[in-house]
Amino acid sequence: MKKVYPDAAAALAGVVKDGMTIMAGGFGLCGIPETLIAAIRDSGAKNLTFISNNAGVDGAGLGVLLETRQIRKMISSYVGENKLFAQQYLAGELELEFTPQGTLAERIRAGGAGIPAFFTKTGVGTLIAEGKEEREFDGERYIMERGLFADISIVHAWKGDTEGNLVYRKTARNFNPMMASASRFTVAEVEHLVPAGEIDPDQMHTPGIFVKRIVHVQDPVKRIEQRTTRKRAA
Repeated sequence: MKKVYPDAAAALAGVVKDGMTIMAGGFGLCGIPETLIAAIRDSGAKNLTFISNNAGVDGAGLGVLLETRQIRKMISSYVGENKLFAQQYLAGELELEFTPQGTLAERIRAGGAGIPAFFTKTGVGTLIAEGKEEREFDGERYIMERGLFADISIVHAWKGDTEGNLVYRKTARNFNPMMASASRFTVAEVEHLVPAGEIDPDQMHTPGIFVKRIVHVQDPVKRIEQRTTRKRAA
């Protein structure tokens, strides 16, 4: 099965539809599938639910989909870098399901592993616990969290081969591997595309069985959310 597509629009053609739930890899602006996000924007699909650690920043990452009001709901752990997100949420124009960061990671991992729910201490006795089943184990209170599984996952990899095996680089690994396994249809953008067999199996982070389509994105722009520098020594 041919997995490599000429561009992001072709890779998402016939896949993205109104009302879908989409996982988007990345942490802040690190390791985000920016080219695929732009293609979703251009598709015009609306009423989307996004599962992502955060919503990018104003004008970048998922922030571009907030600008076009294509996102109906976010399931996230952090949204502090995006003013437009706050404005839409406070105005009642955007739904938000806040999830502690570790819990979000485990909900995604569980979804990919076929685990429908699990218990965690995180959030017990807080607003996070409202409406959730609670149990006691070994004298400690736990709340039940549901696994997450999406219609589509979009991820960014440093290297991939034509069979869809992926390698992520350093902190850009973040949520990408677990999201690649937690949906019905995963599309990956890769910086370096190599022939099948060139990646050492022991170095693969995502096996190609999870990846349906690939787009080669050379030299992507790598943004920094908050550039911090110090004065050069005299």
